Amino acid sequence: MGEIRVGTCSWTDKALVSSGWYPKGQRDAEGRLRYYATRFPVVEVDSTYYGLPSTRNSQLWAERTPEGFRFDVKAFSLLTGHPTRPEALPADLRPALTRQRERERSGVDPELLDEVWARYSAALEPLREAGRLGTLLFQFPHRLVPGGPAVEFLRRCRERAAGWPVAVEFRNPGWWREEHVDATAGLLAELDAAAVAVDMTQTLATSVPPVARVTSPDLALVRFHGRNTAWGTGTKEERFRHDYTPEELAEWTPRVRAMAERAREVHVLFNNCCGDAAVRAAESMRLLLGLS
Repeated sequence: MGEIRVGTCSWTDKALVSSGWYPKGQRDAEGRLRYYATRFPVVEVDSTYYGLPSTRNSQLWAERTPEGFRFDVKAFSLLTGHPTRPEALPADLRPALTRQRERERSGVDPELLDEVWARYSAALEPLREAGRLGTLLFQFPHRLVPGGPAVEFLRRCRERAAGWPVAVEFRNPGWWREEHVDATAGLLAELDAAAVAVDMTQTLATSVPPVARVTSPDLALVRFHGRNTAWGTGTKEERFRHDYTPEELAEWTPRVRAMAERAREVHVLFNNCCGDAAVRAAESMRLLLGLS
């Protein structure tokens, strides 16, 4: 049986900080992380999607957490094919992205992607050296639909990240629908990438099915996005506003345990970041799974 780790998709979310969950005297940057790490053994880093990480932050994260703690770090938006503002890049790389847009080139210049990856991975090296890195989370946009071009894009992403642990979350539901599920799982296994299972509302055309496949012997992930029907249309607060009931969480306990029978670690992360809803759901899930 693999180790099951439960946590949240952020420890710095403004709604969480203002909720009062952090004790007085532990609400600065250092105090928040140190306190969080006493309550949960894993957390997701969301900020690295919006901008490149820094070596200094990686060092501080490692210093402020105990041995064995895990950070699952989101891939930068440009690496996953999401729209990226030039301002999100270091100043010396912005002209390359601007020139590309002016020329209306399709796709991103591979040389630019290689340089972005080099800086992204170098900044995370202290985290990996300290044994704190869980995985790099590549979350691909809805427009990445199953098919030959998408498979080729995934292969290039994995080649760029060779030697690093990678997990993949698809936002297009087609990848996990019945007609593609076996091929998707096979592709991720071939790429040595952990599949990310998703919990979300199942009432929308964009709803990703709650398929829980293990495609890597090292790691399996589940991300709980909440079950709000405003997904994809509302504000961030509306999309993620959801209080999980014990019954909703219990649906996943046998699936999580089954995943732990096939992977050395299972990370269960709550993304319903509205107030302290995520930490409350994570605490409830730990109890349901019998974790201390």
